[in-house]
Amino acid sequence: MTRSLILAAGEGKRLRPFTNHLPKALVAFLGRPLISYQLEILMDAGIEDIAISTGFEANAFDKIGHSLYLNPDFDRTNMVESLFAARSFIEETKEDLIISYGDIIYQRDNLETILKKKGDIVVMVDDDWIDLWSIRNENPLIDAETMKFDNFSGRIIEIGKKPKRLDEIESQYTGLIKISKNKIADFLQFYDRLDRTRLYDGNTFTNMYMTSLLQLLIDSNWEVVPAHVSHGWLEVDTVSDLLNYERLKKSGGLDALWRHDK
Repeated sequence: MTRSLILAAGEGKRLRPFTNHLPKALVAFLGRPLISYQLEILMDAGIEDIAISTGFEANAFDKIGHSLYLNPDFDRTNMVESLFAARSFIEETKEDLIISYGDIIYQRDNLETILKKKGDIVVMVDDDWIDLWSIRNENPLIDAETMKFDNFSGRIIEIGKKPKRLDEIESQYTGLIKISKNKIADFLQFYDRLDRTRLYDGNTFTNMYMTSLLQLLIDSNWEVVPAHVSHGWLEVDTVSDLLNYERLKKSGGLDALWRHDK
């Protein structure tokens, strides 16, 4: 049975004042905590062994009902550090492991797409990302990241760089990843062997982005493959995101980007 780890340690500064005293993943979205949508989809798919990596206002997760792992340095580290705050959970995993950001939601069919896709590492990517980004930002290049595929194998060959042009973005990273069960031990060893003194895309080791880690795996010839989707997910990163999605919900336009499966 697949396991899941949700990364929800960050402060969510761009969602203030909603995150003044509340973790980002617990901010209300359409009347319910953001993380509840992920939990619902996962459990509906039969994935009940779920852990959450926490940090900011960690006690607010106590009533969620899943295993919690604390990143005590959440205010000065980044996503990879939050991932490995739950290292014991990863080490105990004998099945495929779904890793997701705490500020995203997605439909059941998107989850099924990544579950069915084979590869060392599977990354859900949105081929029609520009529709969502055009709503979130006046300039779609803002907060977008490069994504390039190998024409022969279809594997991801570049991820997470700052794009200068739209044609550098063949699809968009979504924050939903699967590690194959037979690669989890190798994944841990790979991380352990990384140089703690060097910079990774300009960041220190403890501030490494998840996309930087994925690029390192790609450069080391890991089979990092895309699970292609078209819409069916949202990222809630800013107050503007919340307001835009709520406006679309009222006008009936949100279903084109994401629908609540329940």
